[in-house]
Amino acid sequence: MLKTSARLLRLLGLLQARRDWTGPQLADRLEVTTRTVRNDIERLRGLGYPVRAAPGVAGGYRLGAGASLPPLLLDDDEAVAVAVGLRTATGVSGIEETSLRALGKLEQVLPARLRQRVSVLHSVTTSIPGTGPTVRADVLTAIAGAIRALEQLRFDYLSFEGTRSRRMVEPHRLVHARGRWFLVAWDVERADWRTFRADRIRPRSPNGPRFAARPDPDGDLIAYVERGLGSAMWRYRAKARVQAPAEDIAARLPPSVIVEPVDERTCFVHVGSDSPAMLAVWLGMLDADFEVDDCPELADHLRMLAGRFARAVR
Repeated sequence: MLKTSARLLRLLGLLQARRDWTGPQLADRLEVTTRTVRNDIERLRGLGYPVRAAPGVAGGYRLGAGASLPPLLLDDDEAVAVAVGLRTATGVSGIEETSLRALGKLEQVLPARLRQRVSVLHSVTTSIPGTGPTVRADVLTAIAGAIRALEQLRFDYLSFEGTRSRRMVEPHRLVHARGRWFLVAWDVERADWRTFRADRIRPRSPNGPRFAARPDPDGDLIAYVERGLGSAMWRYRAKARVQAPAEDIAARLPPSVIVEPVDERTCFVHVGSDSPAMLAVWLGMLDADFEVDDCPELADHLRMLAGRFARAVR
């Protein structure tokens, strides 16, 4: 019985590791006959694992998705990775509580050696909870489903200024950056690429017609998103003239922030944030004189800070 159980675990591991196996391939890996493989497949099905079989010479076995979730087979590194990921999951509304419930179930079945590794990681790690907006899990799954099916996505969108609009897009990719979720998509009406905050999206049903997949915008999705997040995705944006060389300022900022050289001693910095206070913090950290004349909200906040700092040293 123990030998059969061990073989079933090996068989399950093989099916999870690769999409398709033929009966002879599995028999060779397990060092058994094809008849034994067929019997073991039936045992796995009896335990709730939906193993699909295709007949014929080119047929084989594949582990499919079922109506219920049977136990998963994870190796040591996979189990630790899942535990750490569940502990640090953020950005989706309600996911923290759900993740902790799942983590509790996982830790109950972890071997002592793995439970110790996970416990050490958790004991020396501190997470700072995010204060930004979160996105509903059903919104993310609706977007992801449209991306996978190559179907146009219809949704209501709330802009930074608070205006609502209805969009029809060809969804390309979901991107998680800076604790937020973004959708990169081809806007059908505007005939151009756009990046949308997922927490501002309210999908409409049904989806639109299918479309042909496009290559990444500008040939580099990551670079495109980084440039967009430098300022364009935020409610408040400013272009500051900084009295410092561009290379010095660029070294102090994330790659997504656009820095334009003016001359050897001056540059323009394009910054954005959801609040004037955060804009002021970013500019203050540059440790250089600067001028801003295109964002009245930021100017008002800087005047308030100037008075506050002056009073602090009287």
